[in-house]
Amino acid sequence: MNVKIYGIQKLTLLDFPGRLAAVLFLGGCSFRCPFCQNGPLVLASSESDPLDPEEVFGFLKKRAGILEGVCVSGGEPTLQKELPLLFQKLKEMGYLTKLDTNGTNPEMLRELLKEKLLDYVAMDIKGGRKNYLKIAGLEPPGGEALLKKVFQSAELLMKSSTDFEFRTTAVKGLHTEEDFLDITQWISGDFPYYLQTFQDCEGILQKDHSFRPFSYEEMECFRSLLRKKIPRVQLRGIEENQKK
Repeated sequence: MNVKIYGIQKLTLLDFPGRLAAVLFLGGCSFRCPFCQNGPLVLASSESDPLDPEEVFGFLKKRAGILEGVCVSGGEPTLQKELPLLFQKLKEMGYLTKLDTNGTNPEMLRELLKEKLLDYVAMDIKGGRKNYLKIAGLEPPGGEALLKKVFQSAELLMKSSTDFEFRTTAVKGLHTEEDFLDITQWISGDFPYYLQTFQDCEGILQKDHSFRPFSYEEMECFRSLLRKKIPRVQLRGIEENQKK
């Protein structure tokens, strides 16, 4: 198997809902979201040094029975052609599996769902359709082709029997109320949807930015808009000082 793993979080209580899990980070991405917190992973290339897979799987083998699940994140994991083999191996080790994806490879997502290699999927909804390319750091016409694939992936999940969530990171400087109004015209249903606000960090892709987090009150406003069509929308990761 030639899946390149560039990082591992050995324990998380947050990334796999309701499960004690580890996270594997794969490199490369089809988007260039300027606010992305995993810039080094997005830009990972053939010159970057991946982890020794034997060490990664050795750790997971030892933790089987203690950890319940493994989340495969990135970057964008579906860029790697051998991703199904990774999930198959994780399944054989007894793990529940979760995929984090931006939705730009519906063909890979369809295969993983068909083969029942996923127990949970978290897909990013970057913003409203008119603003999507800007938020994702893309230009037409290539960006428009990827956007169509995002629509296909969202549709796949909404018709799937596999548990999933949609999620949006709201960034002051990129998102407006119009984004969330448009999202309600695009997707709707009884599924989990999480809104989280931007947090600056060392690994952010665009270093010279003026992005800021929205206030708790602003995030509540966005949630109210989304709730009209997506009743299970929740805020995630809002710091206590943002509620004041």
